[in-house]
Amino acid sequence: MKWIACELHSHTFHSDGRQTLHELAAGAKALGFDCIALTDHNTMTGLMDKETVQDETGITIISGMEWTTFYGHMATIGVKEFVDWRPVGPGDIHAGLKRVHASGGIAGMAHPFRMGSPICTGCFWEFKIEDWNDLDYIEVWSGTFPSIKSDNARAFQLWTDKLNEGYRIAATSGRDWHVQSTTDEPVSVTYLSLEEGDAQATEKAVRAVAAGRASVTIGPLLTMDIVCGGSAYGIGSIISREALEFGCSVNLFADFSVRQGLWELTDQTYSLRVVGNTGIIHECSITRENSYCQFEMNGIEAIWARAELWGIVRGVHVLIAFTNAVYFD
Repeated sequence: MKWIACELHSHTFHSDGRQTLHELAAGAKALGFDCIALTDHNTMTGLMDKETVQDETGITIISGMEWTTFYGHMATIGVKEFVDWRPVGPGDIHAGLKRVHASGGIAGMAHPFRMGSPICTGCFWEFKIEDWNDLDYIEVWSGTFPSIKSDNARAFQLWTDKLNEGYRIAATSGRDWHVQSTTDEPVSVTYLSLEEGDAQATEKAVRAVAAGRASVTIGPLLTMDIVCGGSAYGIGSIISREALEFGCSVNLFADFSVRQGLWELTDQTYSLRVVGNTGIIHECSITRENSYCQFEMNGIEAIWARAELWGIVRGVHVLIAFTNAVYFD
C-alpha cells in the first residue's frame, strides 16, 4: 500500500472559484499534495484540460462535481460523466445516489452542518437519508483549521453516531478550496492508502475513499495496523471475531516526516488514543522523536475502532489527526 496526500473538495472559474485548474493543481503541488478532486458546483466543464494539467504538474486529478441544491451539497467523485442533480428533491436523494454509483462514482455529504440559507444556499444538509449504507462518506472536516469549528464537530459526531449504529461510512476532509491565497491557518490533508495493481491512480484513490482507507490530519500522517494470528489488517479492514480470538497487536504510528516544512506543531507530548463505540480502548503518549505506540488487544467488545491524535495547536487542545475505522464482525 502507498499513502498519497489528497485534497478532495475544490473549485475553479467554472463555478464560483477564482482559479484555473492549472493554478489549483500547481497550488496543490506547492502544498505537498499528490492528488486533488475537482468538485465544481453542478458542472464538470473545468475538467476539459485534466490530462494536460496532470502531465504538466504531476498532480493526479479526480473527476468530480459538487451537487449544489437547496437541500444540501453532495460531493461526487470518480464519476465518468455528468450526473444530473436537478430531478432530485429532499425526499429522494437515494435516486441520485444510485445514478452516481451507476456512473462509477461515489458520493459524500459536504459540510453537512455549515450555516445554510440565506447565508449559504443549501449548505446545510436537509436531504432525508433512509439507508445510510447508500452514502459512501461524510466530509467531517471542512475549511482551514477545521478541528476548532463547531459545524465540523457536529459532522464528526454524526459520523461517530453512524459508526455506533453499525454503518461503515468513510470520513474525509475538504478545504472547499476556491482561490489561490496564502493562509497561516492549518490546512487539512486526507491521506489515502492506494492498493497495488495496474488500475489508474484516480480509480485507486476513489476506491480507497469508498473502502475507508483514509487518514485525516492537520499535521503528521497517523496510521494504525492490527495484527491478529499472523494476519495484518489496515485502516478500513473488517476483522472477524474468530481472528480476534488469536489475540491482536495494535501498531500506531504518527509520521512527522510528511510534507516537511508545510505545517508546524510545537514540541510537546501528544495523546494517541484508540477509541471505539465502547469508549477509549487504549491511550499512550508520544513525541515527535518517539511517535510509535504498540499494545496488545484481547477480547474486544467494540464493533469499530479508530486512532486519534490530540495535542495543542495555537494554544488550544484539539484533535490533530484521526484514522478511519477498523471494523470487528
